Amino acid sequence: MPVFLLDEEDISFPPPGIAKEDGLLAVGGDLKPERLIEAYKNGIFPWYSEGYPIMWWSPDPRMVMFPKDFKKSKSLRRLVEKGEFVVKFDTNFESVINACARVYRANEDGTWIVDDMIEAYTRLYKLGVAHSVETYKDGNLVGGLYGLAIGKVFFGESMFHHVSNASKVAYWHLINRLLEWDFEIIDAQQETEHFKSLGGKTIEREKFLTLLYNSVEKRQDFKNWNINGR
Repeated sequence: MPVFLLDEEDISFPPPGIAKEDGLLAVGGDLKPERLIEAYKNGIFPWYSEGYPIMWWSPDPRMVMFPKDFKKSKSLRRLVEKGEFVVKFDTNFESVINACARVYRANEDGTWIVDDMIEAYTRLYKLGVAHSVETYKDGNLVGGLYGLAIGKVFFGESMFHHVSNASKVAYWHLINRLLEWDFEIIDAQQETEHFKSLGGKTIEREKFLTLLYNSVEKRQDFKNWNINGR
């Protein structure tokens, strides 16, 4: 299939089901909030490197997790109950996304969280669409993650840790929050062994899109997830 060139004014996307075998659907456009939200609601996300045009993807299969399937290992449960880390929501988004951008990833040259992406997702955070979960130890930020919440879907973007298991603890608390608020699916985009170990699975894009369309339009009551300092 061809790769589509996006119009600067029109924020619509071609159908995600016609993406190339590697998932590449379109190039160009911009990262303004309206376009990003439209992309995610249709199972499409940006992923590119510095010096390249914006590339939009919809891979098949898709890596997802249903919150109830999260594997709460005994060792992680003990760590959480020990209270070694303090976990907060939506109090330090910019530090989290910048830390994620600096994470070394094997087989990757540089980072896909380029400056324009940081600016774009920070705008979404200020609009109450993007959220962060932060893990602190001795008052220092040592791990965390960020993503988007649209309807009853959480779109996980990236995580980091400076202390072992700090990001897993953040994810544990994220799962509890998503279960509390009846979120239905977590989109992890592409398959990783780490996410599989937590309970993620791959599903066909067609099935993912059906689940997505049924969930993104459902009501979500909270834009600021920092409720009572939690």
